[in-house]
Amino acid sequence: MITASVTSRAVKERALFEGFHKVGVISAGPLEEEAPRLKEWLARGYHGEMSWMARDVEKRLNPLELFPPARSIVVVALNYYTPNQHQENPASGKVSRYAWGDDYHDVLKTKLESLLAWIREQEPEAEGKICVDIQPTLDKAWAVRAGLGWLGKHSNVITPEYGSWVFIGELLLNLDLEPEAEPIDDHCGTCTLCIDACPTQAITEPYVVDSTKCISYATIELRTPELPETIQPHLSGWLYGCDICQDVCPWNRFEAATDEPRFTAREGNVNANLDQILELAPESYAERFRGSAMKRAKLAGLQRNARALLSDQLSDSQ
Repeated sequence: MITASVTSRAVKERALFEGFHKVGVISAGPLEEEAPRLKEWLARGYHGEMSWMARDVEKRLNPLELFPPARSIVVVALNYYTPNQHQENPASGKVSRYAWGDDYHDVLKTKLESLLAWIREQEPEAEGKICVDIQPTLDKAWAVRAGLGWLGKHSNVITPEYGSWVFIGELLLNLDLEPEAEPIDDHCGTCTLCIDACPTQAITEPYVVDSTKCISYATIELRTPELPETIQPHLSGWLYGCDICQDVCPWNRFEAATDEPRFTAREGNVNANLDQILELAPESYAERFRGSAMKRAKLAGLQRNARALLSDQLSDSQ
């Protein structure tokens, strides 16, 4: 254990200087309350083909399993909202807002690396581990514990200032920092707009999403040659991901345009021309989506989704 000379307040101020919009500091320890919910979710098979979710369960629930020296966790949120709007154009497919600009993994990682470097300047013995989605951590649980927001019924973290349009990251530190976080009460109340709006009824109950019914899961993570029959008729024009549950959330009326220029929407990433997607070769695909989160779906997945949208349009016209 290292008693840090740098304070939690200074770390939070530096995180804001690095461009994060919300930050909290909490002690590292097991997520005991979340353990039964995660294990039940996995037992129901709600993770679908995302097999990595069932691996390293203990690491997800206990940061000391992931980074044994961990004593504190700096949890950050970064607003990614931009004021662009989707077009209802049958020749194109809608893309989830989070993938419009540069890949958020890279953006958050760079900022957290800079924050860690500053902390090491203040405390030379500091060691840290950066976590941005791909590490086995429960990002949303840590964000709630750190007081960044509360877990909405659609299972996304909702912040009072930015709604749910935020990316989350963590910096695990071997420093014994004083916790600086005020948990936020759940403000969803009796609202069920997200549950009612989901075209595939993927939100099986408040705060629980069955990924196998989710349009985002199907269009991004699923690697089958064709989309499931339970999904394809309900795509509602979505090529990559789906924002319906967030678009209807009343808290997203507080959205504010991000000041992070790397989240500026790339040309063709708000609505993607379906014919152009089908014409992509591996080389042109790699060039077009270099540094974009849309690479997650792979070329085969994007083209499968484009064919499904065009097929639905043909069926509707007959």
